[in-house]
Amino acid sequence: MLRVAVVGGGPSGSCAAEVLAKAGIQTWLFERKLDNAKPCGGAIPLCMVEEFDLPESIIDRKVRNMRMISPSNREVDIHLENSSEYIGMCRREIFDAFLRNRAAALGAHLVNGLVQSIDTGTDRQGPYTLHYADYSSGGPTGELKTLEVDLIIGADGANSRVAKAMDAGDYNVAIAFQERIRLPAEEMAYYEDLAEMYVGTDVSPDFYAWVFPKYDHVAVGTGTMQANQSLIKGLQKGIRERASRRLLGGEVIKVEAHPIPEHPRPRRVVGRMALVGDAAGYVTKSSGEGIYFAAKSGRMCAEEIVAASDSGRRIPSEKDLKVYIRKWDRKYGATYKVLELLQNIFYSNDAAREAFVEMCDDKDVQRLTFDSYLYKRVVPMNPWQQIKLTVLTLAAVLRGQALAPAGYKPVPSAVRTSEEAEALMAAVAPRSAMKPAEGRPASSPDPEAGQDSQREPALAAK
Repeated sequence: MLRVAVVGGGPSGSCAAEVLAKAGIQTWLFERKLDNAKPCGGAIPLCMVEEFDLPESIIDRKVRNMRMISPSNREVDIHLENSSEYIGMCRREIFDAFLRNRAAALGAHLVNGLVQSIDTGTDRQGPYTLHYADYSSGGPTGELKTLEVDLIIGADGANSRVAKAMDAGDYNVAIAFQERIRLPAEEMAYYEDLAEMYVGTDVSPDFYAWVFPKYDHVAVGTGTMQANQSLIKGLQKGIRERASRRLLGGEVIKVEAHPIPEHPRPRRVVGRMALVGDAAGYVTKSSGEGIYFAAKSGRMCAEEIVAASDSGRRIPSEKDLKVYIRKWDRKYGATYKVLELLQNIFYSNDAAREAFVEMCDDKDVQRLTFDSYLYKRVVPMNPWQQIKLTVLTLAAVLRGQALAPAGYKPVPSAVRTSEEAEALMAAVAPRSAMKPAEGRPASSPDPEAGQDSQREPALAAK
C-alpha cells in the first residue's frame, strides 16, 4: 500500500491529505505549530466555500463592500449588489485548523512535528526517509523520529525543506507584514462588512496595503518584493499613518511577518516528490491571492496521485506526478501571466496607481473583476467592453499624471467629525494613538525568517 508524507499543514497540505485519506492511502500530515497563524489578509473567494465544503463558522466576516484608496486619497467604493455574494474573511489559525482536523478525521495521521531533513534515495527517486522532531508530548525540543514513505508532497511554504531536498531551485520572495489591531466599537462598526485597499509609494512601491476586518479586530498590513524588503517596517508605518484616523484608539494585539513567493519554482516535481501551494510558488501577482490556489493545488496533486496509484495499489512515477503540473499550468497559467502584467503596469508609480483606482469606479470593470475573483473564471469581454476598457485606461493614466501627490496625508475618520478625531488623538497622544495591548508586547518578527518553515503562506487574496 502506498505511503505518502505531506509536509506542511496549511490549506495546500491539508487538502492534499484529505483527498489521499479519503482514497484509503496511508497518509502522514506534518505540522509544527498547530495553533499558529501566518500573516495573511485571510480573504477567500465565494466559490471556495462550496467547492471545499467550508462551514460558515470559520468565516469571521462576509465582506460585500470594498473601498479602494488612491495615493491622493481618492476613494472608490465597490459593492456586491447580489446579497448572496461575498468575500469571506477568515483567521488563518481557525481556517487552517479546520482543514487539518478534517483530514485527520478522514484517516490522515496528523503529526505535531518538524521535518528537519530528508534522505531522498538514489537520484532522488526514493524511498524517502524523513527525520523529524515529534512535539506531540509537549516538550520544548521534541522527540527525534524517522518515517519511511514512497512519496512526499511538499506543502511547507516559501522556506520549504522539501524543495531544498529535491533541488527545486530558488525563487524570489516578497515580504508580507501585518498587525492585528483591536479597535473601539465605533471604528470597528465601520468595518462591519467593508475591506479597504490602499495604494501609494508610502505604503508599498510595488504592491498595496490593506485593512481587512476579522472577528474582533482588523488586519492591517502591506507587502513588497524582495528587492525592497528592507523598507517593510517603514511601509507598515505608512499604512498605519494613512489609515490612522480610522484606527483611532487601536491596540496592536499581534505582529506578523512572512516571506511569500513571487513566481513558481523552476522544478515542482522531482522523483516522487511534488510541491504545492507556496512551496511551489502559487501566489498570484496583483491580487496577492494564495489561499484558494494553495488548497486547489493540494487537491489537484493528490487527485493525480490517487488516479495514478490506483487508489494506493501502486507507486506513481515521476512522469505520473508531472501530469498534475501540466494540468495546473494549463488551467491557471494564463491567469498568473495576466495578473503579473497588471501589477507591472498599475503598481509601477503613483500616477498609474491613481489610474488604477479611477478605473475601479467603472461598473463593468467592477463586475469583470469580481466575477473573476469570486468564481475563478475568465469572464470574456464583448467588443464594446474591450474598447471601453482601453479608452478608460488611457484616459485614467493621463489624468493620473496630474493627480499623483507629492506627499501623503491620512484619510479622514469615517465615523467621527474632524474635531472629535483631533480631540481623541490629542487625548491618547501621551500614551500613543496605537499602543500594544496590555500584556502583549508587539515585537517585530524577522520577515526573512518567517514564523515557521512549515506554515503555508499566502498574502491572501485581499
